[in-house]
Amino acid sequence: MSTTEPDALLGPADIRELAAALGVRPTKQRGQNFVIDANTVRRIVRTAEVRPDDVVVEVGPGLGSLTLALLEAADRVVAVEIDDVLAAALPTTVAARMPERADRFALVHSDAMLVRELPGPAPTALVANLPYNVAVPVLLTMLERFPSIERTLVMVQAEVADRLAARPGNKVYGVPSVKANWYADVKRAGAIGRNVFWPAPNVDSGLVSLVRRTESVTTRASRTEVFAVVDAAFAQRRKTLRAALAGWAGSASAAEAALVAAGISPQARGEALTVEEFAAIAENKPGGTGPGANRPREDSGPGADTDTNDNDTNTASGSGE
Repeated sequence: MSTTEPDALLGPADIRELAAALGVRPTKQRGQNFVIDANTVRRIVRTAEVRPDDVVVEVGPGLGSLTLALLEAADRVVAVEIDDVLAAALPTTVAARMPERADRFALVHSDAMLVRELPGPAPTALVANLPYNVAVPVLLTMLERFPSIERTLVMVQAEVADRLAARPGNKVYGVPSVKANWYADVKRAGAIGRNVFWPAPNVDSGLVSLVRRTESVTTRASRTEVFAVVDAAFAQRRKTLRAALAGWAGSASAAEAALVAAGISPQARGEALTVEEFAAIAENKPGGTGPGANRPREDSGPGADTDTNDNDTNTASGSGE
């Protein structure tokens, strides 16, 4: 671990000075609210349990507050930034404030949803203050495309943090909850106040920890097939699964047959089911995979299955730093 001077991290004055020099004003369109508190970013790194041998990928580094804190603790940091001005400035900031770690930093200037490979060794951790307007699809896409990521800690809107970490039966349990649980064990890992951001957002923030499953969900259905059931179930979450899955199965009676074969009551609702139960339904789709198909599960590429449906998207402006 680097022995970096405490003032290497960015404080409120540093953030405003950097932003002014670059002509940057945080934009709602990209959900940008910059973290201005060094203690907060160090707390995020501690909560993420970043180790000296970790290769950390960060999405939406902004002006570099969290980036510098990650460089203090990790072996390497790869930052993915979509904004042209911020992407151009970040390597200079790292070199100026943490020159002894600059060779441990790499920047990918791209939309995170388009990134399919990263420079250097495979990432072992994802730590990010995600732009709130794209947090869920970005998170799910990164987990799908980079299976080497073992541990994730993201800061998102508090409401979305609750949804991601919700358990079956909880009123906010929905599409993000199930899809995140496909990849990882998920839990809330803390709250973040509004006053550590510039500008202060009009929503509270929460930390979510995701630890990659040691064993994948056991199913003959593919991820895409399972996620299709999840989307259908929550698109009409107030309906019974017999009714909600009618379109997916081809008819209400076909949906009922799939549910019964999976050992699930046709009168149940999606909010009561685990990801394993959704997988069992997918296996029993009439004319689909079926329990007799006996083919291995395959993960196809991301697409519509990273959507969050049923108003489970996160549209509030928030952090992108």
